[in-house]
Amino acid sequence: MSSDSKKVLVIGAGFAGLSAASFLAQKGWQVTVIEKNSLPGGRARKFETNGFVFDMGPSWYWMPDTFERYFSLFGKKVSDYYQLKRLDPSYRVYFEKAAWDIPADYEALQALLESIEPGAAKALDGFMEEAKFKYEVGVGKLVHQPGQSIKELIDIDLFKGVFKLDVFQSMKKHIAKYFKHPYIQFLMEFPVLFLGALPENTPALYSLMNYADIKGGTWYPEYGMYSIVKAMHDLAISLGVEFKLGEEVMSIEVANGIATNAYTEVVSTKEKNTYTFDIVIGAGDYHHIETKLLEPNYQTYSKKYWDSRVMAPSSLLYYVGLNKKLPGVTHHSLFFDTDFGVHGKEIYTNPKWPSNPLFYASVPSVTDPTVAPEGCENLFLLIPVAAGLEGDTEAIRDKYFNELIGRLEAKWGVSIKESIVYKRSFSVADFKSDYHSFKGNAYGLANTLLQTANLKPSCRSKKVNNLYYTGQLTVPGPGVPPSLISGEVVANLIDKNHSL
Repeated sequence: MSSDSKKVLVIGAGFAGLSAASFLAQKGWQVTVIEKNSLPGGRARKFETNGFVFDMGPSWYWMPDTFERYFSLFGKKVSDYYQLKRLDPSYRVYFEKAAWDIPADYEALQALLESIEPGAAKALDGFMEEAKFKYEVGVGKLVHQPGQSIKELIDIDLFKGVFKLDVFQSMKKHIAKYFKHPYIQFLMEFPVLFLGALPENTPALYSLMNYADIKGGTWYPEYGMYSIVKAMHDLAISLGVEFKLGEEVMSIEVANGIATNAYTEVVSTKEKNTYTFDIVIGAGDYHHIETKLLEPNYQTYSKKYWDSRVMAPSSLLYYVGLNKKLPGVTHHSLFFDTDFGVHGKEIYTNPKWPSNPLFYASVPSVTDPTVAPEGCENLFLLIPVAAGLEGDTEAIRDKYFNELIGRLEAKWGVSIKESIVYKRSFSVADFKSDYHSFKGNAYGLANTLLQTANLKPSCRSKKVNNLYYTGQLTVPGPGVPPSLISGEVVANLIDKNHSL
């Protein structure tokens, strides 16, 4: 097949879609990206109102080496697109009877932990030595495997280190070997919450996230997380990728096991379009593309399969503008001042709206004055909630908002409610409508042992020869850095199987 006929259609312009599009364009493919929303970025979109600029989704910048590696593969550097600032403290944690500022400096963190639990400084060294090995093997090798064969895991380095990887032990038990104080245990368990499962159900392999947190650091890209999207979008355009924003793929035509056409609708005008291609990549919601865009006989996974998946949480989000500054607050704050055992069960075991939730607050205007008008504050609040919850109403959103504001006022010692000049909420129903998100999840599949590597939904359709998938419902899993890698993995697999 001649190179001028090698066309790729990418459905969705989130991080994974942008990544896959750029890698394939670099390899000489003609790439078109169809995105239903008016901006690229998927869950990492932004919106602006009344002088406030809100990042809509991801707010943590971890694993800066992954972003640097991504741009370096195109002969670029992160600094060609945006500047980074390391946050110190990395974040603040509010417990029931204490509040800790987590220092960026490793020795300062050791001193903090030692003051809470004698021996914790030395224990941290041992814990981090193992975490470093897992990070180097996990991020350096495991996450770059496409999950197409068990043979991918037969690697001499992996084989020699399989027990050090702690695949079969839980994070909770692993952390308890090193630390006894419940607050320190909770602090070490916190990073795996990004992976969408309880510490007792997450393989201890993922202490690599602690290495990312403590050694890699917490950073902030100037002008906000959307700077990453803009950089990736600009790079893709420079490589010749064509974008169709505000246009939605409504169906995919398949003949004899080969996808041939995609039928789309322009969101604003309802104009219908048809796209032909050689390869199609589902970079939107995997479940939606499988079950809504394909005929049943071309779907790889059954309803029973999808219903049995353990989903990462959804979120109840608030974007809030204040007409005053908040003294003494940090960029990131984690409110672990209630019982996560109860909240965790309300997410995973017996799904319901939480009775007394933990939550997270980000105040990016503490670091970046451009995201709020002068003298004002930009506030982002997040409650993790179970995926698939019913009853996502304005009344329930208002209920939790008032609770959160009351707790913030108590912890921060400042009045907030009367200073609110803007408020917007976003939750389960919005994840479904804006992203076709399966069960309204925010992060994808939970990284449990039975949903790791080859046990995730395949990044290649088993029934449509030229249909591939990328993003948080396939390998390597949820999170921004994994999404960048997911796009690279699927691009390499396509180029290997369908070379120009």
